[in-house]
Amino acid sequence: MNTVYEKLMRCYESMRCQTSFCPEAALVLGSGLGNYADQMDIVQTVDYKDIDGFPISTVAGHAGRFILGFAGRVPVIAMQGRVHYYEGYAMSDVVTGVRLMKLMGAKTLILTNAAGGVNFDFAPGDLMMITDHISTMIPSPLIGANIDALGTRFPDMSHVYDPKLQSMILKCAAKLEIPVRQGVYMQLTGPQYETPAEIRMARLLGADAVGMSTVCEAIAANHMGMHICGISCITNMASGMTKKPLGHEEVQQTADRAAKNFARLITEIIKTIGEENR
Repeated sequence: MNTVYEKLMRCYESMRCQTSFCPEAALVLGSGLGNYADQMDIVQTVDYKDIDGFPISTVAGHAGRFILGFAGRVPVIAMQGRVHYYEGYAMSDVVTGVRLMKLMGAKTLILTNAAGGVNFDFAPGDLMMITDHISTMIPSPLIGANIDALGTRFPDMSHVYDPKLQSMILKCAAKLEIPVRQGVYMQLTGPQYETPAEIRMARLLGADAVGMSTVCEAIAANHMGMHICGISCITNMASGMTKKPLGHEEVQQTADRAAKNFARLITEIIKTIGEENR
């Protein structure tokens, strides 16, 4: 058996030994949304460390657990703290969480993150709906023998971010009177922030925001046939766009300030997804 698939199934069996919960939607909580679970009707939590073979997040402030519960009466599984490639894990390990949530039953995936603004029209605190991504700066999670049980060898990437979900996000944002930007997200490896030259490159390639996550998760989820949407919180203007040096403290502070509207929007999106599925 493929070793990556064997490890994934070990995680799944371990998870199923601890819960029978069946989610409709999956959510990855990025910086600023770590406390979103407080707004959910929580049924159960499962720590990553209690799942056989599951990678453990080493980033400070990441709870490192799955939240199982309801948001707007919709059954949701949420990752409270993701694993990043820069932590030293293989890319196949980084996307284990997304793959596991699909195996648990989730059909729709909402990806969130904190990102640096590359577009000069953006400002810290803005929310950006991801319309497309650039993945050429990171290794694909699909490298290696294809796992046919998960998806095809050569998955189409024409519409990774579901157009129907994008339309839904914009309608939800308008209803709540929350401004939402739209743009292309680029993932780089990190953990260092980008140089000014790298940000100029990103802008030339068509990126509006940069970060250290999300794209690999979207690739893995797309491979498995999930319906995907993504929202970035622009926590800072990227390197070279202002004279301020970049630091994690500023990123976290901005994410925390934007968290209320971010959480309101996520809840409305999940509620609407639930209504559409009924």
